[in-house]
Amino acid sequence: MSPLDLAADTRVLWRLLRGQPRLGSHAERLEGFYAPQAARYDTFRARLLHGRDDLIAALEIPAGASVVELGCGTGSNLAAIDRARPLESLAGVHLVDLCPALLALARQRAHGLGNITVVEADATTWQPAQPVDRVFLSYALTMMPNWRAVLVNAWAMLAPGGRLGVVDFHLPGNGSRLGNRFWRRWFAHDGVHLTDQHLRALQSLFIAPYVRERRAPVPYLPGLRAPYYLFVGVKPEGSPL
Repeated sequence: MSPLDLAADTRVLWRLLRGQPRLGSHAERLEGFYAPQAARYDTFRARLLHGRDDLIAALEIPAGASVVELGCGTGSNLAAIDRARPLESLAGVHLVDLCPALLALARQRAHGLGNITVVEADATTWQPAQPVDRVFLSYALTMMPNWRAVLVNAWAMLAPGGRLGVVDFHLPGNGSRLGNRFWRRWFAHDGVHLTDQHLRALQSLFIAPYVRERRAPVPYLPGLRAPYYLFVGVKPEGSPL
């Protein structure tokens, strides 16, 4: 790593050590936390947020599909979507987030792509004009205080037979009490709230689940491997809600 890269990482680490602001609305806290590190956001988190390509591959996005990413951040997952299914073959992609600093980068990525729409909105309430074929969240659900409402909203926007995908950190059922307590407190400092409830809720809403539980290395913390999961499920006919 070059001295310039190390210096940039140091600035991001400083923001992580300071943690997310405690005052203001959820949107204001996100902006206060991410705006100072937005330029380095993707480079640093590429070494922390694993499994995103695997999730998008498991979604099996067909040609002509309409796709929504809730909590899209900088829109970096557009590249992964394009690798799995060329963007120009899709009916449209909606990138939804609450943080203006990160959405500014998403708009740069979407520039010139007529079927990509970047939306500043709350994932608990925003709805597309028509039902969509795929919805996914990538390391976003743990940052959403009302995550159950997000899942209900995601379920509502999917067409029957559509798929929801989630990749995120969590507290594994086979994790030790001490280990899970450490990860819960470590992530909560930065506004990331780990739980063992996400997978249970997802499996109650969706059928034909694809689930993988894994661990990944954490930058600058040798020997530590953070627990995360991948989930893809299909929306059944009829409403379980």
